[in-house]
Amino acid sequence: MSQTYSAFPPPSVAVTPEELAAKLASKLCHDFISPAGAIVSGLDLLDDPNAKDMRDEAMELIAASGRKLVDQLAFARVAFGASAGVPAFDCAELERLTRGVYAHVRAQLEWACEPAQLPKPAAQALVNLAQLAAGALPLGGVASATCRGEEGGYAMQVAATGPKARLHGEVRDGLAGAPLGEGLGGRWVQAYYVHAVATAAGGRAWAEAAEEAVTFGAFVPA
Repeated sequence: MSQTYSAFPPPSVAVTPEELAAKLASKLCHDFISPAGAIVSGLDLLDDPNAKDMRDEAMELIAASGRKLVDQLAFARVAFGASAGVPAFDCAELERLTRGVYAHVRAQLEWACEPAQLPKPAAQALVNLAQLAAGALPLGGVASATCRGEEGGYAMQVAATGPKARLHGEVRDGLAGAPLGEGLGGRWVQAYYVHAVATAAGGRAWAEAAEEAVTFGAFVPA
C-alpha cells in the first residue's frame, strides 16, 4: 500500500474551509432527505381516509425509512463529526456502524480490522472509504475492508469488486486533494474529507481501478 499512497502529488489548488463545509452540508442533507421524506409519505398515507387498505404498507415504509435514517445519522456522526474529546474508536463499533449503512445498499461488506481500536483520523478514514466503496458498486458486489497496524501507523484498504465497479472521477480527485471539477459534489466532498483527515495527521489517501474492481486505501501515522 505504501507505494501507492506515496505516489499522489500534493494538490496545486487549495479548497477553502467554506467550500468544504458547504459541500459537506449538502451531501448530508441529500443523504438524510430521502428516508425523512419517505417517513412523511408514510404518515400521509396513514392520515388519508381513502388509503385505509394501505396502512400495512405505510407502516412498513415508515419502519424501513426510520431505520435507514437512524443508521445514516449514527454513521455520519462518527464519519464526519464525533466529539473532539474522543481520541479513539472501538473497531467493533466502527464495523457495526458501517454494516448499518450497508444494510441499505446492494453491496455486501466483509470486515477484518486487526487493531481493537483506531485513533480518530484512522477511524474516520476507514469508515468513509468503506462507504465510498459501496458507491463504487452500483450493481452490487463485495467490499472487503481491512485495517492493520504497520510500523509508524495504520494502513487501511477497502477492495470493491463487482459488475460495473467504477472509480468516479470526482472521488479520485477528492482523494488526491484536488478541487471539484465535473461530477457530483457529494461524492467529491466525502473523498476530499478523507484526504483532509489523512493529510492533517501526516498520512495519505489513494484509490486505483481495475476491471470490475476498485481499491481504496489510506495510511495514517500513529
